Amino acid sequence: MTRRTKKVGTAGRYGARYGVKIRRRLSSLEKRQKKRHTCPECRYPAVKRVSTGIWTCNHCGYTFTGGAYLPTTAVGESRLEALKSMPTEPKKAEIKASDKTKEKAK
Repeated sequence: MTRRTKKVGTAGRYGARYGVKIRRRLSSLEKRQKKRHTCPECRYPAVKRVSTGIWTCNHCGYTFTGGAYLPTTAVGESRLEALKSMPTEPKKAEIKASDKTKEKAK
């Protein structure tokens, strides 16, 4: 018996329903979703999806939240870059204000 879903992959379960464009889009999305992704903790390619938005590493056991179909999303990446660019040290005005409150407490 030959393979019947050679062209469409996992979208073959829908047969001739829903249209070619939607089935191709679904197929490409599921290919990216089901592949093994790299773990943000141990950098080993063993992350698989447990549930919608929940991902776990089969190598180190690290469980984290991410996108519904991919562990990282474009919005999440941009927020992470914004957090990295923020200054970590408090400004001088903030330090002086906190020193004044400490002196008043004494």
